[in-house]
Amino acid sequence: MTNVKILQEIENPLFKRKEIKIIIDSVSTPTIEDSKKLVSEKFSKPIEAIAIKSVKGKFGRKTFKIEANVYNSAKDKDKTEPKQKVKNEKVQTQ
Repeated sequence: MTNVKILQEIENPLFKRKEIKIIIDSVSTPTIEDSKKLVSEKFSKPIEAIAIKSVKGKFGRKTFKIEANVYNSAKDKDKTEPKQKVKNEKVQTQ
């Protein structure tokens, strides 16, 4: 993941965030965690303040489009982004 190109960067002062779209070159599809790390390095924000919306790639290509929201702080992200559900693993008794 060396080449990063910013397609769109919109400042949203109401939600205290930047809505970005970038294209990266990668051999394999980047994970959400890899994408967060890449965006946090590019925009100099902590990983906790990044919300990845999507990672899309086309079949056979090595370029991927990442849509993300970059917040000013993790507190701003927690106020705006919906909470992720935690999977409930049932313990089976035998």
